[in-house]
Amino acid sequence: MIEQVGIGQSEFAADASEAEIASSKNEAGDTGIVQVIPEGGPDSEETKALVAELRGMHDHFQEEYGVDLAVTGYTAAGIDISIQLTEALLPFGVLIVGLSLVLLAMVFRSIVVPVTAALGYVLSIAAALGLTALVFVHGFLAGPIGVASVGTVISFMPIILMGVLFGLAMDYEVFLVTRMREDYVHHGTPRRAIIEGFVGSGRVVTAAAIIMVAVFAAFVPEGDASIQPIAFGLAVGVAIDAFVVRMTLIPAVLALFGHRAWWIPAWLDRLLPRFDVEGEGLSHELELADWPEPGAQLALVAEGLRTSDAVGAPEVDLSVAPGELLLVRGGTASARSAVLLALGGRSPVLGGRVKVDGLVLPTRAGAVRRRTAYVHADRTEDVVGDLRNALVGASVVMVDAIDAVTDPVLRARVRHLMTDAATADRRRDGAPLTFVVACRPDARLDDLLPPRAIVRTVTLASSAAGPTLATVR
Repeated sequence: MIEQVGIGQSEFAADASEAEIASSKNEAGDTGIVQVIPEGGPDSEETKALVAELRGMHDHFQEEYGVDLAVTGYTAAGIDISIQLTEALLPFGVLIVGLSLVLLAMVFRSIVVPVTAALGYVLSIAAALGLTALVFVHGFLAGPIGVASVGTVISFMPIILMGVLFGLAMDYEVFLVTRMREDYVHHGTPRRAIIEGFVGSGRVVTAAAIIMVAVFAAFVPEGDASIQPIAFGLAVGVAIDAFVVRMTLIPAVLALFGHRAWWIPAWLDRLLPRFDVEGEGLSHELELADWPEPGAQLALVAEGLRTSDAVGAPEVDLSVAPGELLLVRGGTASARSAVLLALGGRSPVLGGRVKVDGLVLPTRAGAVRRRTAYVHADRTEDVVGDLRNALVGASVVMVDAIDAVTDPVLRARVRHLMTDAATADRRRDGAPLTFVVACRPDARLDDLLPPRAIVRTVTLASSAAGPTLATVR
C-alpha cells in the first residue's frame, strides 16, 4: 500500500508544479499521508486550482493503484467553506428579502412600501460589497485607509454584511415609514404624511446611523486583516442605506406614487395577519369600549357599516341581541354577501363602527372569524352538512343565499337544524346562538326560519337613500 503512495508522489510532483511534497505512513502500512505545500498563499487562485486538481485525481489513483485519495487540511477546509458560503449567498439573500416583503406588507398594509424597502436594501448591499471589493481586492485608497492586506476578503464577510445590514435597514425603514403611515391614516394626504414622517423620525434615523457608522469605521484603520473588510462594508453600507436610500430615495418614491403607495389588494389584506404597530387598533377598541352603551350585551351592532367605496353604497345600521336572527334583504347578491362577510371578519369594513360578539371590527377580525361561521347555500352541494359543521363552536352563524334551498325536504332539515341550535346550549358561555341570513327581497322564508325566532330585518337600498331597519315579531 505504501509503495503505491510512493509511486504516486511523482505524479503529484508533475501535476502540482513546484509545490513542496512530503509523505509518511502509519505502522500498519495501509494508510499514507502526502503533504503538499503550494508556493501560493492559502487564499490564492493557484492554491484553489491545485486542490481541485488533486481531488480530480481520485478516480485515477483508485483505478491505477487501489488508493482512496482524499484532500484535507486547513487550506482545503477553508476552500470548501468558501464554496459553500458562496452557494448559500443567493438563497440567503432571497430568504431575507422575501421575509422583509411579507413582514413590511403585514405592518404597513401596502405593496409599494415593502417592495421599495426590499429594493433599497438590495441597492445598499450591492454598493457596500462593490466598495469593499474596490478597496480590499483592487487596492483603491488602501494606503490612506490603512488596509492590512489587499487581494482577498474573508469568505463569510458577505453573509455577515447582509445579515447585519438587513436588521439596521429595516429598523430605519420602520422608524421613518411608520410615522408617515400614521399621519396618512389620520389625514389622508400623501405629501403631508411624507413630510411629517420625515421631520418626526429623520433625527432619530440620522443619530442612529451616525453612531453605527462611527462604531464600524473605528475598526478599519490599522485593524485586523479579517475584520477590516467587514467593518468597512458595514460602515459604508449603513451610511448609504440610511442617508441615500431611506432618507432620500424612499420618500421620493412614495411621493411619486401618492395615494397608491398605501394601497393593498383586498384579497391580500384579508390573507395577511395584522400588526397594530401604531396602536390604532387598541385606541379604537378603548374608544368603543362603552359603545353603544355601557354594559350592553349584543351579538351584533353596527352604525354606518360600509362595505364598498362605490358612490351610493349603503351604510348599514343594526342591533341584534344574542339569540335573535338578523335577516338581510334587498340590494344585489354581492351587496348582501359583503355585509355578511364583513360582519364575520372575512372582508374589510371600510367605514362605520361595528362590534361582533363584543369584538371591534376591523381590529379584531381574526378573533371574529374564529367565533363566526359562514355558509353560502348556493355554492355548496351539502348545505345541511355544511350548516351542521358551522354550528359547532360558533357564536354567530351566517347563511348566505338561504333562499337558494328550494327542495322542501332540505328546507325542512335546515329549519330543524336552526331551530334545534337556537334552543340548545351550544356555547361555552351559555349565551344563545345568533343567526344571520341573507336572501332576495321577494323570498319566502316562513318554512325555513325557526318558528319562534325574533327577527331583525335589514333592507339594503338600491340607491344612495341607504338602508332601513325594521323589527319583525
